[in-house]
Amino acid sequence: MKSIQKSDFNFELPEANIAKYPLANRDESKLLVYRNGETSLDTFSELPLYLQENDLVIMNNAKVIPARLYFERETGAAIEVLLLEPVNPSNYDLSFRSTATCSWKCIIGNSKKWKDNEKIYLAENPELISAVLLDREERIVELKWKNGLPFNELLEKIGEMPLPPYLNRETEEDDYTTYQTVFAQNEGSVAAPTAGLHFTDKTFNALQTKSIKTEELTLHVGAGTFLPVKEENVLEHDMHREHFEIKKSAIQKIKNASRRIAVGTTTLRVLESLYWIGVRLKNGNTDLMVNKLEPYETETNLSFGEALIEIENYLKKQGKETLFAATEIMILPHYSPKSIVALITNFHLPESTLLMLISSVVGEHWKEIYRQAIEQNFRFLSYGDSSILFVE
Repeated sequence: MKSIQKSDFNFELPEANIAKYPLANRDESKLLVYRNGETSLDTFSELPLYLQENDLVIMNNAKVIPARLYFERETGAAIEVLLLEPVNPSNYDLSFRSTATCSWKCIIGNSKKWKDNEKIYLAENPELISAVLLDREERIVELKWKNGLPFNELLEKIGEMPLPPYLNRETEEDDYTTYQTVFAQNEGSVAAPTAGLHFTDKTFNALQTKSIKTEELTLHVGAGTFLPVKEENVLEHDMHREHFEIKKSAIQKIKNASRRIAVGTTTLRVLESLYWIGVRLKNGNTDLMVNKLEPYETETNLSFGEALIEIENYLKKQGKETLFAATEIMILPHYSPKSIVALITNFHLPESTLLMLISSVVGEHWKEIYRQAIEQNFRFLSYGDSSILFVE
């Protein structure tokens, strides 16, 4: 497989274009529309003008958890723990319902100071919760607490909302509201599916008035979304595994839609992962985990609809109403999306895997799109402006 150079996706992003805070009204953000090789500018509240009756808008309803915890060793050394994914129990819902102990894979700040199996304590309330490093290589931390609260309720009391590092500021009280979509539902993400931040009740009413349908799925966004690509050959970049779930009824609705629009790169990654899971099932492989380069190493003529039928049949045979799966899929410039006619997305960092995903949708036109966005003072990244990009 031909290497892909990180430097081909570099551009100069002025600091002034990075949105440090959201707009007061979510749906007043700018909207760049790309279709048939041409761009136009509008406001996000006008999104329905660019969609058709019976279109299906699919969004990620993941809810960000206050996943950053601050601990101290008995020596006073600070240890920062960022929860990534549950290990024991491995099911998100069961982990959040735990009332005394659970284990998570984490990112650990100052980990060299933390000895194996050493117990450390919450900095602000040492009596409330303790942590032990069970596996340094896998970064697995065991948490124990005494007040009997379910873990999700405990996090609401002691955790901090993990803002993206590129915002370069402390978390503020308003972020606990503004860094969630209005439709956020399933807890577990450490980053917001930010393309959805622009939607309001008014937006949904306008879509409904035009007979544009909506559907939801869940991908628990991991911290890997913030990790820079360090290798010049992009294929060597590690993609973190992310867990997703989708109801059988949603799969059927997506399968039957004449046109699908993905809200955000996380939604597109799920939709494309569903395709490759369908291919796996067709070939008799029931491992529901899509590998990073699987799309480029598998030959198939299966259509997107046929792939979803394979998943429906699998769920029926298993007697399940929800598909739980995982993905490391890397959507690269030469990939052809199977699932959508358009992508609603924010504007991303230079040399990021998200920008490469954008290139799979619009090809080399991303350069002109981003040039215009900067020229028109669009706000970039999580709290920034939006775009709707129709597949070339």
